[in-house]
Amino acid sequence: MKSAFKVGEWVEVRSKNEILATLDSKGCLDGMPFMPEMLMFCGQKFQVEKSAHKTCDYSSPTIRSRWVENTIHLKTRCDGSAHDGCQAGCLLYWKDAWLKPATESGTPNRMNQFVSASGCTEADLQANTKIDDPNGGPPTYICQTTQIPFATKDLEWWDLRQYFQDYWSGNVTLGRIVRGFIYSMYYNLSQAGIGLGRPMRWFYGKVRFLWGGSMWPRTPGVLPEGKPTPTVNLNLQPGELVRVKSHEQILQTVTIDNLNRGMHWDAELVPYCGGTYRVANRVTKIIHEQSRKMQEMKTPCIILEDVTCQARYSACRMHCPKGMYPYWREIWLERVNSDVEADKSSDRHRSTVVEKILRAPEREAEAPVSGDRV
Repeated sequence: MKSAFKVGEWVEVRSKNEILATLDSKGCLDGMPFMPEMLMFCGQKFQVEKSAHKTCDYSSPTIRSRWVENTIHLKTRCDGSAHDGCQAGCLLYWKDAWLKPATESGTPNRMNQFVSASGCTEADLQANTKIDDPNGGPPTYICQTTQIPFATKDLEWWDLRQYFQDYWSGNVTLGRIVRGFIYSMYYNLSQAGIGLGRPMRWFYGKVRFLWGGSMWPRTPGVLPEGKPTPTVNLNLQPGELVRVKSHEQILQTVTIDNLNRGMHWDAELVPYCGGTYRVANRVTKIIHEQSRKMQEMKTPCIILEDVTCQARYSACRMHCPKGMYPYWREIWLERVNSDVEADKSSDRHRSTVVEKILRAPEREAEAPVSGDRV
């Protein structure tokens, strides 16, 4: 069932006591945990960021999509404070029952009829964030991300209802859906094993100037499989400005499997190449979705402000609104020294795109712009 709230609508997070009344003894509603990190948002007002009618699930070896009922995303992320400092910064899931229209004045409404069968306290929320290992090993963590398989239903990539809901909910524009469909058909045909892959990738590379795009999003890296990959330590810190290197430069640092010391360079990062962004965090540990254990990173990686997976090129999870932070190796970035330099860089990037379009024949220049994780 789709959410009662629409993208752009203002909502208010209900009070702590109202939300606790909707939860079972494990702190869940319909299998979705309400986490201690979410309490800070109680009583605050937000605009609906995305409909969370679907999400991607990384808990199994094969990434898959899942239906989610009566759920939205606000512009709120988990700070990991109740999960031993996990730094993944996941976008939070909000069930309809935890929200009310921002214009509501305290009178009962359609979302106010949830009563807990067994009751839940704030202490229960904290107690249900992890399970200690009786043998003294690392704990198993419980959070919204690790519970996705238990709070959702199967969703196949070919179920067209999801794409209609993507549009009707306001998550993506019709143009974005059409471009995604065209790319998906083009990519799948190139991978069909009928000898068209190489010429189709060549053709894409020749005409990409029409939209100022990068090279083929899934172009493999240049380093042989198993060969040591290069590294650099910039010691980037939150708030610093960085520029993402060009796609061509980054491919020089990854293997033909697009790996750099175990970190995957994914097609979903390609749209950000050449852009300038601020560092959001230096990540050293995250909860691994499959093992549900804390994973310490051998080499810190970077997440960037407002740089999230857009699910433009991802088979089986197209237009997923989960908005995960991609992880960046520092060798894929370069430090920008000032806001002025950042503005000049952005201007140069835009000018290059415009020049490429203007150099194209007039008829071609009017062609629709095309092209939209780790």
